[in-house]
Amino acid sequence: MKSYLTHLECTYCGGTLSADEPHRICPDCGKVLYPRYDLPAARKALDREMLPGRPANMWRYFELMPVKDEANVVTLGEGFTPIFPADRLGRDMGCKNLYIKDEGLNPTASFKARGLSAAVSKAKELGLTALTMPSAGNAAGSLAAYAAKAGMEAHIFMPRDAPRANQIEVDITGANLTLIDGLITDAGRLSRQAAQDKGLFDVSTLQEPYRVEGKKTMGYEIAEQMDWTLPDAIIYPTGGGTGIVGMWKAFEEMEELGWIDGKRPKMFCVQSEGCAPIVRAFREGAEFAEPWENAETMAAGIRVPAAIGDYLILRALRESGGDAVTVTDGEIMECMRQVASLEGMFICPEGAATVAALGKFLASNALTPDQSILLLNTGSGLKYLELL
Repeated sequence: MKSYLTHLECTYCGGTLSADEPHRICPDCGKVLYPRYDLPAARKALDREMLPGRPANMWRYFELMPVKDEANVVTLGEGFTPIFPADRLGRDMGCKNLYIKDEGLNPTASFKARGLSAAVSKAKELGLTALTMPSAGNAAGSLAAYAAKAGMEAHIFMPRDAPRANQIEVDITGANLTLIDGLITDAGRLSRQAAQDKGLFDVSTLQEPYRVEGKKTMGYEIAEQMDWTLPDAIIYPTGGGTGIVGMWKAFEEMEELGWIDGKRPKMFCVQSEGCAPIVRAFREGAEFAEPWENAETMAAGIRVPAAIGDYLILRALRESGGDAVTVTDGEIMECMRQVASLEGMFICPEGAATVAALGKFLASNALTPDQSILLLNTGSGLKYLELL
């Protein structure tokens, strides 16, 4: 198979760079870089009917992924997670067409496996051997696992109060773990310093171009698994925001490929009341989100005070006609139990936040009971046993 990757493009100033050498962010404006593809050529060569029969993982979309040589793919079978009809939960909440995509069934038990598989694979192709990254939780275990699979060195910086399961994942896979007193933004500063001091390549969220390509495969899968008719709405728990912007990128690409029509889902963001920079910026009509002071929530994955891709998240919400809302830790805990007791799914706190948000969007008429609504559960609740 052939990747149609052509170059990297800055999502803010439009500058272009080669995809054949390591880059992190735009050297001119410091914003996010996206891999771009020759989609007109891909449209001539590819047909969505080619997909059935391919391996049931995210690399089934290889031609639209950034790795040029299949031998460089570092995979543990990530992707193609199931979409379950949530009939009992839907009845409880007054929804007729409610679905949950369960990313907790990925390797390393979270959606982070997608982004790190893509990033580590491209790092391998570019000849990089030592990576570093800050993490609030699940990304740490994923980088550690994929670096181990690739035979790479991994350095991870995490808040000391990150879930214990994530710390154990890093330790057991042989990565280098540094626990810090602070938040993921503090861990990020230390990761960047370590990259400079030790010659490591930093793969922080949206601060390198390839993690988003792993996350975008959720969008491709949603379209394929729902027989190329996208849901009316997608509700996503938002920390760094790579999932929302990745899916939005996928819908844009699929539309250009002729795989879907122009009707895209409305994108809905949920954050914690204790850390809601994107929700605040959305409500204020701002282009960028100011950092959140004293961030606090039990949902480690959305305890992100500042996101480099803030403008991309806000752009996706507004272009899609979506909305943004906050929920409390109490509502998150209640919804974890609600989903488990009605659907038998032990979802993570971040996934439960989408259920709490759904109730609020229905109450405000941002969503209506007859719409097709997809919730993203981003990880397994088994990672958070100490919270329960």
